[in-house]
Amino acid sequence: MLSRPAQQADSRRPRPDNRPRPRPLDLTALVGKLTERDRWILRMLHEHRVLTTNQLAALAFPTPAIALRRLTLLHRYGVVDRFRPLRTRGSAPMHWVLAPAGAGVLAAEAGITVRELGYNHQRALAVSHSLHLAHTLGVADWFTALIAYPAHDQRGEPSQVRAWWSQTRCERLWGDLAHPDAFGRYTYAETTLDFFLEYDLDTTRGLSKVAAKLNGFAELARTTGVITPVLFWVPTLARETRTRAALRRTWERLPDPEAVPVATAAAELVSPSTEASPAEQVWLPLGTDTERKRLHHLADLWPGRTPPAEEIDPEPTALGGIITLAPPPPQPPVSESW
Repeated sequence: MLSRPAQQADSRRPRPDNRPRPRPLDLTALVGKLTERDRWILRMLHEHRVLTTNQLAALAFPTPAIALRRLTLLHRYGVVDRFRPLRTRGSAPMHWVLAPAGAGVLAAEAGITVRELGYNHQRALAVSHSLHLAHTLGVADWFTALIAYPAHDQRGEPSQVRAWWSQTRCERLWGDLAHPDAFGRYTYAETTLDFFLEYDLDTTRGLSKVAAKLNGFAELARTTGVITPVLFWVPTLARETRTRAALRRTWERLPDPEAVPVATAAAELVSPSTEASPAEQVWLPLGTDTERKRLHHLADLWPGRTPPAEEIDPEPTALGGIITLAPPPPQPPVSESW
């Protein structure tokens, strides 16, 4: 999935699910049904709008078959909804979104109303028809691979993703200045790298518009005084070459280019395996002609970047507090019934 991202044109309208819909359980009945991992899934669906069976399996389950059984049970409980897009080639996995009963669980945990949670059922289901569905899932694929297939340091300790904030959360925090597709925090050994992700599907969007986003990041850095690298992920080397040329023209005209560290990578450079990861040696910094770097090595190239704070507190609100942004999720008890 990581090296060959799906294109939106390959999908058609969602396939209708004509099977009888389950009657959602009330909140009191759900108390004894939902595990900690189930609640983590609900938080992730609220944060990222939609995740597939394959993505959730890689993040939280031993196998896709076990993931599908558990997710199907959560659908029977009424806490998640599902759809499957039609494709002209092959078959799409099941796509999962938060259902009203699931939003009720999250709101109850936070001691707020569903409205205060910011949940709307029709808006949650609307992602199935969104022209940006492939892009949303592509970002999720990127982070899923980074989380599920960690790099290991010399001591054998795995890398970790400490934060994965959605485009919606980023817009809420910085939308008047910059519009990243996601924000992440990645740790490897003693290195911690905060970054903004720009995920490109090589669609009809002009490269000048892609490059123009650097102006927003420059203004964000100037306003906040925080220097955060911007990572551009594109599907092919050809697209990367064109993107770098456009980015360089804009970057060199910024008032302070060093305040906007940039690196690019092409998906086709990652290893041709099911465990391909964006942490591999595929990153090429802008403004230098050095060899490609692994993700954690980028931190050494930008000494001017702002050191990550020890704690991440995106919003001083209940909504920010209930979203789990630090996978991996809690492991299920040994006695849990799948």
